[in-house]
Amino acid sequence: MQTSTSRVRVSVLGPARLDVNGTPVRLTPLTARLLVRLVAAGGEAVTARRLYRDVWQQTVELPRQELRNRNEVQKRIVELRRAFDLAGPGHGARIIRTGQLPSGHGTQSTYQLNLFEDELDSAEFIRLVGDALRAAPASAVRLLAEALRLWRGRPLTEVHDEEFASAPVRRLAQLRETALRELVTGHTALGRYDLALPVAEQTVLERPDDPEAAAVLARLNARLRERHSGELLRHTLRGLRVDVVVVRGDLFDQEDANLVVGFSDTFDTLADDVVISRESVQGQLVDRLFAGRHKLLDDQLRRGLGEFTPLATERVRAKRRGRRIRYPIGTVVAVPAGRRRIFAMAYSRLGNDLRARSGPADLRLSLERLWPSVALHGLFKPVAIPMIGAGLSRIVELDRTQLLLLIVETFTQSLRQDPAVSPELRIVIRADDLERTDLSAVEAFLRGVDERGPASPPATVR
Repeated sequence: MQTSTSRVRVSVLGPARLDVNGTPVRLTPLTARLLVRLVAAGGEAVTARRLYRDVWQQTVELPRQELRNRNEVQKRIVELRRAFDLAGPGHGARIIRTGQLPSGHGTQSTYQLNLFEDELDSAEFIRLVGDALRAAPASAVRLLAEALRLWRGRPLTEVHDEEFASAPVRRLAQLRETALRELVTGHTALGRYDLALPVAEQTVLERPDDPEAAAVLARLNARLRERHSGELLRHTLRGLRVDVVVVRGDLFDQEDANLVVGFSDTFDTLADDVVISRESVQGQLVDRLFAGRHKLLDDQLRRGLGEFTPLATERVRAKRRGRRIRYPIGTVVAVPAGRRRIFAMAYSRLGNDLRARSGPADLRLSLERLWPSVALHGLFKPVAIPMIGAGLSRIVELDRTQLLLLIVETFTQSLRQDPAVSPELRIVIRADDLERTDLSAVEAFLRGVDERGPASPPATVR
């Protein structure tokens, strides 16, 4: 692969454009057509006679026409070389090379375009698509997206319908179709059906009679309907490619996501309906992800809690049931669970009467400490969280909407410090909580985040 350090850029994936030192250079229509004709030659030398015939397309022969034609071509070649020389002396001669070709009518002048790959958008496009076809899905998606950004319209626009341009135009068009198809395949392999969908729609729009393109689009729509069947709200934060999603359903059905589970400051795990209710999220965690064996979860928690300093240890006489070592509110432990993580977050205090108590300040502190842990241990997976604070440790000062807003607010604020916290925040709401939750307020807040940035909190949750 040849590259240069000059600042010459010829663009032919759309109307011809020449940029030198980052500034567009105005070319007359004939000169632009001559430049594109040389690009269409693919690096081969073209005689002045052929250039005149293809670019000027003159049909009337006048006296001394051969000399006139050659002079016209030379004049435009000089114009092009001067434009290239704006990048530095010698660039014009390096990029447009002159040669001689013996013929039956004497020696003919030839001209050859010698651009490096990074100086010609079509060459870069071909290289990027080729590299993508040999790459793993994640790299392929990046390369294909970069290649398709170069495409501005019909390739070799000024000579698109000419016979000499048919082969390069056809090759570029076929490569673009390949790039679009492979981009859909790459996004699909990565589970990003939402990103694959607009590419598939564009393909169908351009090729309405292609049954394969239509079938791909239909499959994507079916997968998205299946995935988003319980989806109530989705908002992509502007400029961050981070989604905030609210779904109706079961936290433990979110198999592609890390999970957040609220705990008390003692990190109890025994779901005996005394210390922990079997119906609580903690109780379901033991049953559904640890096969009912709370000691497996205990071992993982114990390892994680070794990094934290306990606040106090209760006496047996004062607290007869459950664990007695207390940790600070806001302690977060990342527990491995297969290929994902369970973030155990202490947001309430379990009294010696075995009643959990929490408040808005406790929940805010816990959430603010949760998101850095997610960024550090979350493997950049989606993170699913229930409506924490609406269960047995009821935070009476906040209604369901305010609880939801507090989760969203602290998450969006965390993105200001680390935009790579997670690609998706997924808040899972139970059906009986939905009727008491105003999702329009959440959507309005997210629109406000787009306008003002992720730092400003809503007044309703202070």
